[in-house]
Amino acid sequence: MRSEALLLYFTLLHFAGAGFPEDSEPISISHGNYTRQYPVFVGHKPGRNTTQRHRLDIQLVMVMNRTLYVAARDHIYTVDMDTSHTEEIYFSKKLTWKSRQADVDTCRMKGKHKDECHNFIKVLLKRNEDTLFICGTNAFNPSCRNYKMDTLDYLEEEFSGMARCPYDAKHANVALFAEGKLYSATVTDFLAIDAVIYRSLGDSPTLRTVKHDSKWLKEPYFVQAVDYGNYIYFFFREIAVEYNSMGKVVFPRVAQVCKNDMGGSQRVLEKQWTSFLKARLNCSVPGDSHFYFNILQSVTDVIHFNGRDVVLATFSTPYNSIPGSAVCAYDMLDIANVFTGRFKEQKSPDSTWTPVPDERVPKPRPGCCAGSTSLEKYVTSNEFPDDTLNFIKTHPLMDEAVPSIVNRPWFLRTMVRYRLTKIAVDSAAGPYQNYTVVFLGSEKGIILKFLARTGNTGFLNDSLFLEEINVYNPEKCSYDGMEDKRIMGMQLDKPSSALYIAFSTCVIKVPLGRCERHGKCKKACIASRDPYCGWVKESGVCTQLVLGSKLAFEQDIERGNTDGLGDCQRVIRESYLKGHDQLVPVTLLAIAVILAFVMGAVFSGIIVYCICDHRRRDMAAVQRKEKELTHSRRSSMSSVSKLSGLFGDAQSKEPKPEAILTPLMHNGKLATPGSTAKMLIKADQHHLDLAALPTPESTPTLQQKRKPSRGSREWERNQNLINACTKDIPSMASPVIPTDLPLRASPSHIPSVVVLPIAQQGYQHEYVDQPKMSDGAQMSVENQNATLEYKTIKDHLSGKSPSHGVNLVENLDSMPPKVPQREASLGPPGAS
Repeated sequence: MRSEALLLYFTLLHFAGAGFPEDSEPISISHGNYTRQYPVFVGHKPGRNTTQRHRLDIQLVMVMNRTLYVAARDHIYTVDMDTSHTEEIYFSKKLTWKSRQADVDTCRMKGKHKDECHNFIKVLLKRNEDTLFICGTNAFNPSCRNYKMDTLDYLEEEFSGMARCPYDAKHANVALFAEGKLYSATVTDFLAIDAVIYRSLGDSPTLRTVKHDSKWLKEPYFVQAVDYGNYIYFFFREIAVEYNSMGKVVFPRVAQVCKNDMGGSQRVLEKQWTSFLKARLNCSVPGDSHFYFNILQSVTDVIHFNGRDVVLATFSTPYNSIPGSAVCAYDMLDIANVFTGRFKEQKSPDSTWTPVPDERVPKPRPGCCAGSTSLEKYVTSNEFPDDTLNFIKTHPLMDEAVPSIVNRPWFLRTMVRYRLTKIAVDSAAGPYQNYTVVFLGSEKGIILKFLARTGNTGFLNDSLFLEEINVYNPEKCSYDGMEDKRIMGMQLDKPSSALYIAFSTCVIKVPLGRCERHGKCKKACIASRDPYCGWVKESGVCTQLVLGSKLAFEQDIERGNTDGLGDCQRVIRESYLKGHDQLVPVTLLAIAVILAFVMGAVFSGIIVYCICDHRRRDMAAVQRKEKELTHSRRSSMSSVSKLSGLFGDAQSKEPKPEAILTPLMHNGKLATPGSTAKMLIKADQHHLDLAALPTPESTPTLQQKRKPSRGSREWERNQNLINACTKDIPSMASPVIPTDLPLRASPSHIPSVVVLPIAQQGYQHEYVDQPKMSDGAQMSVENQNATLEYKTIKDHLSGKSPSHGVNLVENLDSMPPKVPQREASLGPPGAS
């Protein structure tokens, strides 16, 4: 645990030292319960039944001539943006373009689902002042049409949409019109294998990228197309061919083609681009090892900001990685400079990619537009020499990457569980149009609102997180219980001060500012630092400002100074992130790691103590049980010692005529008279203290764990015999025979008691082999034998035996008796 804590500590220190910026916090947050009041478009017409819903499958939204166009499945809706909407947005016109039944049947025959065999509108462009250019998937048979813009009337016959529109609605595509020509990027086949950047229509020849050449395009995902200067720039992401040895590594790219490109000669690159070049976009956090954001999600149009033409792009981490997003800004001049740099090549299929030396680059330089300053003598690209055309065919990749402005992301978001996928920019925000506000859309239906600021470098070095808005309305936007919170598009409308957010099932109109939330709280209004909001002195409320407003208002966008203003009930959180110089505090990280280590050690100690204490208690319980068991055994064995003491303490007052019992030593001989320890068996005591004798009830009984041994059964038999003798013998005068063998209390050796035979009884003891019996039967026989011996002894003690028995006792020293076998001696008289 300690090593893991140290590893975590050093890892955090490494990231802190690398300068990874922390996420900024918004000044204000608008939750879904507040944004539910915003009007929503779900495909209804005014006056119709609003309870009926049909699936929209919105693909894109466009704003043209104060009209919002919503391109969906089989339909295109138009919404008048000057009409006020309170709860629901209704369409003013609807264009229906469904696939023919023959196309649907063919689509089903190819194995597609019926929900896929529709006409999804993927291209919606303004071709000229009064014409709309529309293309749809048309049940996997893409087609295009021209419509009249104001009436949505069909103008001419439809034509093929191949290389202009994708086959599948899931495929990405981009398209734009420039100088009357259509520039598109998509796939040209049913299986989406052949990706293409294509130029068609207009008076120029049709051109495309080289077919099935991974050096040109390898599984691209097209994001944006931009018309700038003499070039058309395509932004996309693709599998990096220069990193094939490392698997499928995705890189963001930017590619250029000349507008006046006429293709190559009949020998090389005929009807193909002669100006196609591509380069990597670098959006990374600098350090010893850069942290790259390689998944390009969206790109803005060219924005003129602080005297520079730039584009903003959103990036994210791969989808199988931890979620994280970044916004990087690129100067168009930097993009153009990269395409004038060195080329990259691979000399052999197994070699690495290396820069091409300048002396190997042919002249005129590949990638330049015909008729430019360096190529004045070449009027068209058809006149380029074969060396130039062959080089551009095999070397479309540039060596250097396009750097982002200030060489780091302008904005980062890494501590949330969603990615940023869309971007919209208001470059003339505020009543004086002197601020730039950026709106970022996520895959969870959340909009982030930022104020772009210039730092010491003059451009986008500071960011102010103004607001976080949860705009998705599950009550109105969910369809069949399903919620799709992915943002499909965002369109900004300055005249109405609104942002239209498109989801797959609805479009929500969101005001640019939520000034009414601050109400009459001046401190909250000033602290919001929102360019769209201002404190109006005349009315005493926070009001949304419009262009050319003549109201006297008060703002403090730069600092948000609220000194001297009274507190209000409304709480506005302020978090201003100045630049990206703020790092994660090392002290805070160290304290957090140490606390985590200490808490882990404490919890581990508690757990170990509990386990050890539990084991100790178990061992103590086992030892206690063993002691009780040993004590019980000792109590049971001590009964013999008690009996010996009882017989030894009492002295005979009268001489006894005879003695009939004597202990037998373990070797089978009688004890000698010279022994120091003697046992006296009393035969004349009338009233013996029976309470001191052990009885079966007073002797503890242990659980029998094994088969009882022969020795233990003999001891029980003899004990019962002695108890019976002391209880029932009458008062008589009998001699006591002292013996020299003490009665031992050891459980391993207990002396036996034998009966000496008397001659008048007339029976002899013999050694007889007893048949093997079961335990229960053997115990019964032994009890019977003990009873017979008891009766025999009782008869002797009561005087029934002949008088010459005394002589037998007196002659013991001269003639020791023959000791019979124990089992035979305890048998009944006359038993053989």
